[in-house]
Amino acid sequence: MNSRSRAAAVAFIGLWTLTAAAPLAAQPAKTAPATHVTQDQIKEFIAQLPHDRITDRPMRAVDVGGYRVGVFAVFRPKDSPQDAIYHDTNMTEILYILEGSANLITGGTIPDARPPARPGGNYTGTRIDGGTKRHVVPGDVIITPGRTPHLWADIEGDMSYLVFRPDPEGTLPLK
Repeated sequence: MNSRSRAAAVAFIGLWTLTAAAPLAAQPAKTAPATHVTQDQIKEFIAQLPHDRITDRPMRAVDVGGYRVGVFAVFRPKDSPQDAIYHDTNMTEILYILEGSANLITGGTIPDARPPARPGGNYTGTRIDGGTKRHVVPGDVIITPGRTPHLWADIEGDMSYLVFRPDPEGTLPLK
């Protein structure tokens, strides 16, 4: 095959590929509708949480096609007892601090970890060895991968925050 024939063949294949793929590209992808949680809904939801203990409740949990994503609201009183914890799941937690400040210790190990009371539950202990301590304030975002130990310390005031939980295992109940 000479260079002119080769160029013509390449041009034909390229044109055929574009033409054959065009009908597929013109069709919109099937998607799920967006989920909207308003600022007012968040404020109202947190105001209704019990404020005498640590509360972590789902606001929404949706199937986004192949996995689920949950939006949770947490209220953490200043004087609540704190345990070192890690969740027995691959689910990442993305925290967005709304109110309050504290030190958050992540990573390391929990040397005295107690096993969860139920499958998929939480390992708990009294401290973390070898973790990283950071001071968190309103507006901060913290991404904690699944099975990563974490511990709240030196809480300076009542805290409220959102937790976004992408769930690759699909265990979150839909809400």
